[in-house]
Amino acid sequence: MLWVARALGIVWAVPNTLIGAVAGVVGMAFGARVEWSRRDFALVFHRWPWGPGGAITFGNSILHTGDTLEAECITYEHRAGRMQHPPIRLGDHERAHVYQYMVLGPLFLPVYLLCGGVSVRNPFERAADRYALTGEGWWPSRSL
Repeated sequence: MLWVARALGIVWAVPNTLIGAVAGVVGMAFGARVEWSRRDFALVFHRWPWGPGGAITFGNSILHTGDTLEAECITYEHRAGRMQHPPIRLGDHERAHVYQYMVLGPLFLPVYLLCGGVSVRNPFERAADRYALTGEGWWPSRSL
């Protein structure tokens, strides 16, 4: 039954996945390389040539400026000085966003932006950090 839910989520997220895939293909003309990550349920474009560094997820596609999603990064709360957290795996954080997209599909981007965009105030970012820290809780909760 889980594979049916995943398949439906992947289909529901296709409009957003296409945004990332098109951007990734454009990046390939400038040196990006693509791989399918079974672990992250996503088409990952490594060495994507634009942006401040790190990664951004669109549906089941991840645009990543580095060489591997195994890279460590810090949580949004740590960066904002709210909490001290150990480093997290970037891919785990981005996988949480993939799951979030699989639930909200085309609604994810407007909801995400209404929740604060890329910032510590955004419950989707805090949930992704929690998932990367613990392996649980990729969906925003009231306790965030």
